[in-house]
Amino acid sequence: MVESKEFRVLSPTAILGYGFPEASFQRGLNRNPHLIAVDAGSTDPGPYYLGIGKSFTDRAFVKRDLRYLLKAGVEKKIPVVIGSAGGAGASSHLRWCQEIIEEIATEEKLSFKLGIIPADVEKKKVLSALSRDKISPLKYVHELTPVHVKESTAIVAQMGIAPLQQALEKGCDVVLAGRSYDPAVFAALPVMLGYDPGLALHMGKILECAAIASTPGSGADCALGILKSDSFVLEPLNPKRRFTTESAAAHTLYEKDDPYHLPGPGGVLDLTDCKFKQVDSSRVEIRGTRFVPSEKPNVKLEGARLVAYRSISIAGTRDPIMIKNIDKIIGEVREQIDEMMSRDKVEGDIYFHIYGKNGVMGEMEPLDFSQTSSHELGIIIEALGPTQDKADTLCSITRSTLLHYGYENRIATAGNLAFPFSPSDSSLGKVFEFSIYHLLELEEDEAEIFPCEVKEINCN
Repeated sequence: MVESKEFRVLSPTAILGYGFPEASFQRGLNRNPHLIAVDAGSTDPGPYYLGIGKSFTDRAFVKRDLRYLLKAGVEKKIPVVIGSAGGAGASSHLRWCQEIIEEIATEEKLSFKLGIIPADVEKKKVLSALSRDKISPLKYVHELTPVHVKESTAIVAQMGIAPLQQALEKGCDVVLAGRSYDPAVFAALPVMLGYDPGLALHMGKILECAAIASTPGSGADCALGILKSDSFVLEPLNPKRRFTTESAAAHTLYEKDDPYHLPGPGGVLDLTDCKFKQVDSSRVEIRGTRFVPSEKPNVKLEGARLVAYRSISIAGTRDPIMIKNIDKIIGEVREQIDEMMSRDKVEGDIYFHIYGKNGVMGEMEPLDFSQTSSHELGIIIEALGPTQDKADTLCSITRSTLLHYGYENRIATAGNLAFPFSPSDSSLGKVFEFSIYHLLELEEDEAEIFPCEVKEINCN
């Protein structure tokens, strides 16, 4: 049963630790929100942070953002829900974020009930499901093998709304969750109160990036979602920004390959009948979204494994002769390196990223890059090896070979490259890949695989 005519959700920032203007946050509080929710992570930065167990966001600013959220939530009795804690949402990230929360509680003398929901999945559980054909790959993803599972340093499942609702039903004032479906932290409470799950999840899909969906967009600013019985409204909290039908519709399609069906834990958002209406100069109303439950509910698994170590060298060239013949020169340098690697048994792989030509898109660059009109090129030499020492060695010999390579019509003899930094080579450490990016068919209630621990925080 819906308890009120509307349910207001304050989204402070696109990712916890990105920051937000205090004035925007205060405007949101002035609208008396029923929930403060924030997404704290993403797979966008790649598998490294899941594999290594560290956050990709800065601790000082995560603490800064959390201080605002916790003080407002506790003092005004507004539930605070945080998803994908610490960036990747594994146990190490969850503990990291919990420590920050408890530090703030001590410093600000706050008392509240904290719900902690891990998202880690044991390897033996994944192996068992794999042996029973309960795991399937997402598009363009490899088939999962026992080796992928065993070599993964961490495995998490992306929770939906049920585990969050379980924590809220237990009376938690603050919910800290591991890896979560981005919209879930915004939708769990209103759905629990009887609001339409399709509208609530669609609103969460947009609010998870806060003001990015506004014009001009920003991931470091606040936004308000107002959920009603048959629609929801998006409202900016900074007078510099406004929501438009175009910006809201565009963000609905963000990171999706199907404009009408958005899959998530437990079902699919059907936008076939979705309509966007401009309410005034800065607000948009959206209606018509439906949630269609899956016949076989599933959750996405994410795992990362160590595959190599990386070293890079950053350089530039302004020689028009080198620029004109860069592909030929790189090819000849690569041949020379391959010969030395084979002869001296140097293991690893070398990659050249040529910015000013096709450094962003590589071989997928749609423009003709057989010739370039750039007056300068940025060159990143990337070396991967089975150990850091071997990656460093490969980077060093590649950099020195390219630096002094005598290409046709070359005039200068001092060197072909300009290095912005000394030392010219940087050891970047471990390289991870997503070893698991697959769907796990659920054979039990979702809340049961994401156990909730309740902790009383008493710092008054």
